[in-house]
Amino acid sequence: MNLQPSDENSKPGRYVRQEKFASLGVAGQGSLHDGCVLICGCGALGSVLANTLVRAGIGRVRIVDRDFVELSNLQRQVLFTEQDVAENLPKAIAAKQRLAQINSEVEVEAIVADVTAANISELLQGVDVIADGTDNFETRFLLNDASFHFGIPWVFGGCVGAEGQTATIVPGETSCLRCLIPEVPPPGTTPTCDSAGVIGPIVNVVASMQATEVMKLLCGDLKKINRGLNVIDLWENRLRQVQLDGLRQDESCLTCGESDYEWLEGKRGNQPTVLCGRNAVQLAAVIEGKVDLAALESKLVGIGSVVRNPYLLRLNVTPYVITVFCDGRSVVAGTDDPAVARSVYSRFIGQ
Repeated sequence: MNLQPSDENSKPGRYVRQEKFASLGVAGQGSLHDGCVLICGCGALGSVLANTLVRAGIGRVRIVDRDFVELSNLQRQVLFTEQDVAENLPKAIAAKQRLAQINSEVEVEAIVADVTAANISELLQGVDVIADGTDNFETRFLLNDASFHFGIPWVFGGCVGAEGQTATIVPGETSCLRCLIPEVPPPGTTPTCDSAGVIGPIVNVVASMQATEVMKLLCGDLKKINRGLNVIDLWENRLRQVQLDGLRQDESCLTCGESDYEWLEGKRGNQPTVLCGRNAVQLAAVIEGKVDLAALESKLVGIGSVVRNPYLLRLNVTPYVITVFCDGRSVVAGTDDPAVARSVYSRFIGQ
């Protein structure tokens, strides 16, 4: 692998424009080459992150995703093509194939799996920075726990509609996700791309901001990292930053204050159970208390056929039927694959 600095007396090298950027330089490019990034989720944000970081010359990029490419992905998930849809390729595999054509100097590892408490420690082996491309808060809380337990920084990102958010979280340096959001939002209380839609430009903006933060972290430029929560609404032309320094290492925070890693230890989380003979998977509740089924129903109008009684709500989105119980449990019928069930649940219910 030839990643030597560009020689201005010869043909310009691949990274010559980056090396000319004073805040990075040849030394910074070397740090990128030596770095390893874990990208959790390779959908909208994850595909832009992977594309940007591989082009930037990150030495090793590990991509983990549980889903496969669908036609509706192509509007915003930049690594995929209609051929990937026709071949029913897992997103991680399709991404690796495309990235190999973009930069053969980068070692790209593709893992088709769900990110869980059972495998997160293995996924983090040799990783310097975690990049968030997930679509649910449950996985983000797990990443937050793992970040502080293993001392690995991570970059949070999320977007829906034309609005996006991103924050950089560094153990010992910044506040953590639970300082900002103490608990997982109840099902149906946060919009999803299926309920509220999403436009491609906000994906590119948020992922680009995340990728820049990853590069800063790999280069060790902690003075320049984003220490707040950036909130962007492209349609309304709004950009604001919520300062989070006052929350840092709050003793009342379970994660960074008390080092209670309940998500990492498997005490919290949507542990799936395959229901024998029913082609269905049960997902455990991730929140305490009752689900407001009426509010959830209002969020799902227009997505599929919805029926509700005092005990449960059922959403039919062929080929799946999602049943949400008032105690927070759910059953996803139409698959016996827990990873698929979690993906379907996150896509339509939101948590």
